[in-house]
Amino acid sequence: MATFTTYNSIAMKEDVSDIITDITPTDTPMSTMMKSEKVSARTFSFLEDSLRAAAANFKVEGAAAAPITLGNVTERSNTTQILEESFVISATSDAVATHGRAKETAYQLGRTLKAIKRDLEFAYVGAAQATVVGSASAGRKMTSLINQISTAVDSGSNSTDALTEAKLLVAGQTAYTNGSSPTVLMIKPADSLIVASMAAVSGRNREIAQGKTLVNVVDLYVSPFGQYKVVLNRHMLATVALLIDPTMFKQCVLRPFSRTLLAKTGDADTHMVIGEYSCKHTNFGDSVKITNLT
Repeated sequence: MATFTTYNSIAMKEDVSDIITDITPTDTPMSTMMKSEKVSARTFSFLEDSLRAAAANFKVEGAAAAPITLGNVTERSNTTQILEESFVISATSDAVATHGRAKETAYQLGRTLKAIKRDLEFAYVGAAQATVVGSASAGRKMTSLINQISTAVDSGSNSTDALTEAKLLVAGQTAYTNGSSPTVLMIKPADSLIVASMAAVSGRNREIAQGKTLVNVVDLYVSPFGQYKVVLNRHMLATVALLIDPTMFKQCVLRPFSRTLLAKTGDADTHMVIGEYSCKHTNFGDSVKITNLT
């Protein structure tokens, strides 16, 4: 007599986990640390100013006034950028029972919102993006935050090179001389290995408490010009590192992200997630970027 096995069985219940695993990173460090500011036009302006250089100032007693030529403020501007992503869900997809999600629409909406926020972070620090004013047939682009930092320190005399502690100190000194007070060193993940290795330079000691934990990370760098919190950004443009004061940057919102249900054309729903954002560096002379990194 043949043995009945599961290979002969019909209509066995399937075993599918109700947990959907997604390791795609969704952190957006630059967007998170900036404060938001409402704007009311697709092109908006802001003003910056600076004092003249300090100089020897002494006059003869009783001397007549000698008026100076006054400088003017500098007007800066940026353009809002429309970020959009749409998806279509059939009516049946929301009606059937599914594993790992109650409704397909809600699940896909959550995924879309996370993805589009990553796109916004990329627009801020993932590309050296210049303003595109756009037209009826061309999309607008904001000026990226990277392009709003006018002070730059080259990593290797105009040639591509790795990040070094010497260049970081030069950037810190430059920022201090300009009057900036950066508190964050924002770098790509690969550069975190270089920063961590700075602690192993000869003459530096690291205390290891009793135990079996070896710590090899630098999350706060103390320089002669200030303390810098080290922040990793997966979306960072690979050729730059930023020494910044987050309080000097603003996230500008014309339209916050929202979901719109478009007109039905059949047995499905079309969902459009859309928002209009930009950014501004309130003084381009603040902060420093280290450029031409490998």
